[in-house]
Amino acid sequence: MIRLNAFEMNCVGHQSPGLWRHPRDRSGEYTSLAYWTDLARLLERGLFDGVFLADVVGLYDVFGGSPDAALRHAAQVPANDPLLVVPAMAAATEHLGFGVTVNLSYEAPYLLARRMTTLDHLTAGRIGWNVVTGYLDSAARAMGLDRQRAHDDRYDLADEYMQVVYALWEGSWDDDAVRRDRAAGIFTDPSRVRPVRHHGPHFRVEGVHLGEPSPQRTPVLYQAGTSPKGRGFAARHAECVFVSGPSPQVIAPRVAALRRAAAEAGRAPGDLLIYSLATLVVGETDAAAAARLAEYRAYVSHEGALALMSGWTGVDFSTLDLDAQVRHVENDAGRSAMDNVTRADPNRAWTVREVAEHVGIGGIGPVFSGSPATVCDALEAWVAATGVDGFNLAYVVAHETFAGIVDLVVPELQRRGRYPAAYRPGPLRRKLFGRDRVDSTHPAAHHRHVARSSGDQV
Repeated sequence: MIRLNAFEMNCVGHQSPGLWRHPRDRSGEYTSLAYWTDLARLLERGLFDGVFLADVVGLYDVFGGSPDAALRHAAQVPANDPLLVVPAMAAATEHLGFGVTVNLSYEAPYLLARRMTTLDHLTAGRIGWNVVTGYLDSAARAMGLDRQRAHDDRYDLADEYMQVVYALWEGSWDDDAVRRDRAAGIFTDPSRVRPVRHHGPHFRVEGVHLGEPSPQRTPVLYQAGTSPKGRGFAARHAECVFVSGPSPQVIAPRVAALRRAAAEAGRAPGDLLIYSLATLVVGETDAAAAARLAEYRAYVSHEGALALMSGWTGVDFSTLDLDAQVRHVENDAGRSAMDNVTRADPNRAWTVREVAEHVGIGGIGPVFSGSPATVCDALEAWVAATGVDGFNLAYVVAHETFAGIVDLVVPELQRRGRYPAAYRPGPLRRKLFGRDRVDSTHPAAHHRHVARSSGDQV
């Protein structure tokens, strides 16, 4: 089966800067609940695994040394909190999952653990967390720091962070701690609850988790890092991994490396689902789709696209000639984005102009355009060439892009036997992996409480 997620963000335009100007685009309505509930119902009708909500703390201010270009072209700013739209979307649906990005670099683990537990309850177990460590110095300055931590150091902090939240989610409350015994007047049995006591190089936490056990306890864990350090983190912790790149030559080695790393970490082959970024522009015929894509390209903001790319790579593209070849630079921003247009595919050399044109529709992933048959041929070929499990689908025009996928692409995939006809019941993890809780080989499971003596702690 080919799996589908929708790639969204609580902002205008997300991965297609400038398309907010398109007369049929609704992304400017992102501040209304109706925008999100309409989207949720549409995606559930299409049997999407979920909506993957991106987030960025900080502004894209690398381009020209200023946030002006990002502000002018709505390059992921203004942006609202992604977690707050989830309960409304959950109330409008029964099965759709929600993978929400939260940057752990600026979040106390004790408080984030409670928010995720709350969302797991309110969604009946349909919440996932995309674990990110950030890549913008502007975010660090906004949070009172001089700059962000070094790239690899961020993952060291993240490893310890995960140990804290695992202990809170998995070890603080027994499954039977909450009794709700009206006759005895006991809501929670204190003997079934214990404090977490963690003293580490980055975090010191002493306290009982504030939330009672939720359907999944630990949310489904997403991760998007494919640098060596990020790949190791994903191999240990992630259940779903998001990869992005413009060609199979870029994606296939990353997928193989992720699966090798997961196996070396003791994970089973089915414990990791990998979704590749893509954008679909579909029409009744190839000609209709080509005309639609040409129409969309007329609205692209190339400066907005370069503002995004500058933020992703830490390289100021405003200083480069449009016809200059992009050269690799190593810094503490995201590593994969720069690799995508420099050394990941040795058969292609990118100019700045080509980067702006490519990123302007759907970000750094491929654009598959055509009739339903043509698009599905392309999806199947990409899966065969890369080994991914499915796609994280960006939109061009909200919600027109997803409506086309639901109405045209999904039926064709179902006709080919490559897409489910119904949802599996139960929480998100059961829908994806056939179980409600993390597998026993996952590091979160190591924090499950085993009774030892009175006064236990985790």
